[in-house]
Amino acid sequence: MASNRPAPEAPFMPSQRDGDTFVYGGARGDEGPFEEWNPTAESVRPVRGRHRVAKQRGGGLARSSTVLGVGVIAAVGAGGMASAQTGKPPVSISMPDLPNVGSLISDEEEPAGSATPLSGIGVTTADAEQGTAGAGEALRARIMAQVEQQQGQAESKAAAEAAAAAEKAAAEAAAKAEKEAKAKAEAAKKKAEEEARKKAEAERLAELAKQYALPTSSYTLSSTFGQAGAYWSSGYHTGLDFAAPTGTLIKAVHTGTITFAGWDGSYGYKTVLTLEDGTEIWYAHQSSVSVSVGQKVNTGDVIGRVGSTGNSTGAHLHLEVHPDGSSSGVDPLAWLRDKGLTP
Repeated sequence: MASNRPAPEAPFMPSQRDGDTFVYGGARGDEGPFEEWNPTAESVRPVRGRHRVAKQRGGGLARSSTVLGVGVIAAVGAGGMASAQTGKPPVSISMPDLPNVGSLISDEEEPAGSATPLSGIGVTTADAEQGTAGAGEALRARIMAQVEQQQGQAESKAAAEAAAAAEKAAAEAAAKAEKEAKAKAEAAKKKAEEEARKKAEAERLAELAKQYALPTSSYTLSSTFGQAGAYWSSGYHTGLDFAAPTGTLIKAVHTGTITFAGWDGSYGYKTVLTLEDGTEIWYAHQSSVSVSVGQKVNTGDVIGRVGSTGNSTGAHLHLEVHPDGSSSGVDPLAWLRDKGLTP
């Protein structure tokens, strides 16, 4: 094995100083004379072989290279993140393969550097299969996929809410329509029922009109039931007055029996006709009576004539109606109308 070539020695020169006193610019005894030295390629070539410099472990240049590698990885990741956020095309970073730090200071065979480019760090197998060029592009793809997924979920939620709102509106419209239809049906039903009732009542009254008759003809209604005045002892009118000329015929309003016929004080000449249901019809102020007690009469038979006897101010027929023979009467006008008659 070749040995190292010794370095040239400087010539010895005796000290020229006197004593140990230090003088600026003077010579020192402990440092001898110096000769100008010019380094050459031979003199500065690193010593190889057995006298090589020992490798540093756990620090120094190896640690610096590790820090450098981590910094490069961080830079690559940051570049990918920036490209994913800004939407710009990723910049491919290529670094030369770094040799092993020990090979820089060793005379042994240098190990081959890593074959993996730094630009591929952080790329998963799935990303590589999809053709992703770098970690930034992979991150961007994942972010875009997540955005599309969230957007799809938001659109689905909005569509579901819109469908629910439309369904609710349709249900409310259907309920409203059903309610309106029901109301219309109820109104139509009530109207039909009312029309049917009126028709039945009209038929009933028409039938009754054949069985009942007005008490006289050629008349004018002069006083109504309940009318107040000093002319009546009770303070109000208890019947219905048909003003007509004296001698006008008075008729039986319905089939019945004569239960009174004669003079009755303030009523003058009066006739009482009791119907089959017990209702009493009083005819007062007659000028004459044509029937007698116990006599059976039919609807329209003549029972007397109009006059002004008793407490009267003029010729008229005073008519009263007493259901079940009661002392208090009811409105004769309403009773006659209920029988299909129109005074």
